[in-house]
Amino acid sequence: MEGTALPDPLFTDPEYAAALDRDDPLAGYRARFYCPEATIYLDGNSLGLACREAEASLLAVLGDWKALAVAGWTAGERPWFTLSERLGTMQAELVGAGPEEVVVTGATTTNLHQLVATFYQPVPGRSQIVAVELEFPSDIYALQSQIALHGLDPGAELRLVRSRDGRSIEEADIIAALTDAVALLLLPVVLYRSGQWLNVERLTAAAHARGIAVGWDGCHAVGSVPLHLTAWDVDFAFWCNYKYLNGGPGAPAALFVNRRHFGRRPGLAGWFGSDKQRQFDLRLDFSPAPAAGAWQIGTPTILGEAALLGATRVLLEAGIDRLRAKSLRLTEYLIELADARLAGLGFRVGTPRAAAERGGHVALEHPQGAQIARALRARGVVPDFRPPNVVRLAPVPLYNTFSEVWQAVEALAAIVERGEYRQYEATRETVS
Repeated sequence: MEGTALPDPLFTDPEYAAALDRDDPLAGYRARFYCPEATIYLDGNSLGLACREAEASLLAVLGDWKALAVAGWTAGERPWFTLSERLGTMQAELVGAGPEEVVVTGATTTNLHQLVATFYQPVPGRSQIVAVELEFPSDIYALQSQIALHGLDPGAELRLVRSRDGRSIEEADIIAALTDAVALLLLPVVLYRSGQWLNVERLTAAAHARGIAVGWDGCHAVGSVPLHLTAWDVDFAFWCNYKYLNGGPGAPAALFVNRRHFGRRPGLAGWFGSDKQRQFDLRLDFSPAPAAGAWQIGTPTILGEAALLGATRVLLEAGIDRLRAKSLRLTEYLIELADARLAGLGFRVGTPRAAAERGGHVALEHPQGAQIARALRARGVVPDFRPPNVVRLAPVPLYNTFSEVWQAVEALAAIVERGEYRQYEATRETVS
């Protein structure tokens, strides 16, 4: 009838997703990334896409190497000698830290070893480390190694808080584990499988009230959720830079040390942790840097850090609050679609629904998850798979769209409805 307004499309209609994309204030950032052709890429929580700014900064540093050779350590617009600290200052804004509390250095697990070697100081009667059983295994390996280096039994001294449902951790159970026997608490900000976001402020305060040092693994959080590490009085944290920070495969990692601990001797000393004014004195007595730079060990991989210069600028320009707002809209939309289209096909959402408890990805559980993930890739939608049954989808606000989320859910529905997954082996791929 003429003059009658048409009803808004249902959220399960593609036009609804298209309308969300038209209203997206961050839509322009997608063009600054190299999105694989004819592909819906939802694996940014494993490896972020390359952006043009990262490419440009990498080429610029490569040009410095060609033009300046060894003089590049102290000359040019991007002196390599202080590049790790420069990047740390940039990333500090993303994690709510002071500019001297963050440094880009090493690899994620290397940084964990460094920090635990510093902050885990067991004494008789207080020698346990508390972690959670749903932590990324590399962290558990490192904790076991550090306990053994003290001549202690990892089986007795590492206490893993158990999950009640196999996908999440009750914060009350973590707090209950913080007895007088505990020397250190190490937790993930966001659980890598389910995407549960733990309350960093609450759990840090609970540990400190019991005299326990606490560190945080930010690998699935930094660049995705807003953090306030200094205000929350976190002792230390570490994270990778190849997921939401888009630094490229194997990008150098980063660490945070609260300024309260400046002056403390790093557990693992190395020459790049030296006071910059004395580093090339080459004395045999170690003179650590006065800030987080002291926790560096070896010479940084400059070409690896180069891409982070451009990639980090993009995140800072977009702003972590705007990124988080869109991320919440994307993941909420994904969950709503999963409820409507996938619940009747054997899927279950394994990610917390409350915004305050949800990171940047959604875990869809299905008994044939491994096969479904393979079938989804064959359709040009890139997820990842985590045993035993989780298909993870990470719609990244810088380059993913609401329409892509709609298409991915429709592809999942078709894969199960048509039995397409049956042609694939029920095993994970070598790299998943």
